[in-house]
Amino acid sequence: MRLLIVGTLKGQLTTATKIAMDNGATVTHAEDHEQAMRVLRGGKGADLLLVDVALDIRDLVMRLEAEHIHAPIVACGITNDARAAVAAIHAGAKEYIPLPPEPELIAAVLAAVANDSRELVYRDDAMARVIKLAQQIAGSDASVMITGESGTGKEVLARYVHTRSGRAKRPFISINCAAIPEHLLESELFGHEKGAFTGAVARRIGKFEEATGGTLLLDEISEMDVRLQSKLLRAIQERVIDRVGGTKPVPVDIRIIATSNRNLADAVREGTFREDLLFRLNVVNLKIPPLRERPADIMELAQHFVKKYAEANGVPMRPISTEAKRVLSANRWQGNVRELENTMHRAVLMAQGDEIGPEAIITPDGDRLDLAKTAPAVAHATMAAEQVTRALVGRTVADVERDLILETLKHCLGNRTHAANILGISIRTLRNKLNEYADGGIPITPAGTPGEYPRMPMIGA
Repeated sequence: MRLLIVGTLKGQLTTATKIAMDNGATVTHAEDHEQAMRVLRGGKGADLLLVDVALDIRDLVMRLEAEHIHAPIVACGITNDARAAVAAIHAGAKEYIPLPPEPELIAAVLAAVANDSRELVYRDDAMARVIKLAQQIAGSDASVMITGESGTGKEVLARYVHTRSGRAKRPFISINCAAIPEHLLESELFGHEKGAFTGAVARRIGKFEEATGGTLLLDEISEMDVRLQSKLLRAIQERVIDRVGGTKPVPVDIRIIATSNRNLADAVREGTFREDLLFRLNVVNLKIPPLRERPADIMELAQHFVKKYAEANGVPMRPISTEAKRVLSANRWQGNVRELENTMHRAVLMAQGDEIGPEAIITPDGDRLDLAKTAPAVAHATMAAEQVTRALVGRTVADVERDLILETLKHCLGNRTHAANILGISIRTLRNKLNEYADGGIPITPAGTPGEYPRMPMIGA
């Protein structure tokens, strides 16, 4: 966490500095806007600016925007002046805090900006295997490719690798390749010299130089233009970069971690991604399974988010009811961990009584999750289950169980994980049952039949 403090505030920022450093932040001071801009252009960078409310915050915001520097601003002042606080937020500050500061408040602001509260929470064996591999390779300088659907936690895993590496005390710099316009991404990555293009009012250090000694995360690298990929390949191979408009190469010492929610092997075949760059990045592949394929993580994460948002919103931490757990476990979580987190945040706010019941598990539109429109495969499986239960009389439990499992698997188009989620059993139990039926000569719907929910293959596999 890199904190840039702008202004003096009659010495009160000394206390704020100490509190921030006690919470693991590295702190740089600037007396005014000009000095702050020099710090930001010079490569020290900042994850957060703590700015004296008496300074012209709107002017600072405009300067940052003009040079495409992205860093949130928190205004602070030595009085509880409501008008000054409102004016600062209207000018572009994210928050206002009074000084002298309370240690808990400074720590909370730093944690919110740095996302330090994003813990790696897991219990499922599928995720445990990924974490074990991450632990094994964390101490090396090997490039890492993290793949998985949107919302599975790729950046969280990248930070996990960084914090367990020999570079942990050095910067972790992240850049989203999909969020920055193509014509600006080169400057963001490699920096530029004064006058290199319209708006380049001074030399600007890019993310590669900011990350020197540490780790650079190239988020959603599949969205990078193929022409820029060649310059990235040279930077990785030779450990030097060229600033836009520069005349000499600049050496860098970084570890690269890249993420993608697309199959880059397909992108190579389509000609939108360089194969030689893929080989350079994909020394180690960490493939995060979607949440629906690690059912044991659902309740572990749900309870984690309940605790997190109960504390954040100052409400009692209610347990999740048995029926609500059933609703959570049966959902497919197309948005993965991100969707589950948002759902539990809503549930914490909506819950009444002593427990979080199914009525609090709602969609963004306010509909109950268990009553929302059901995916076709789930609807067919539900209908099959109802048909089976109507014919219970005179049959053994084993027969009923077998028909329910086989019908559910059939209507899930052979997808074992999906069928296990609907049936409320583990994938291991389902596979054991299917092996038992197959040994008895009963035909089993094969896996991978047309229409099965797609799984992203491991890069390079």
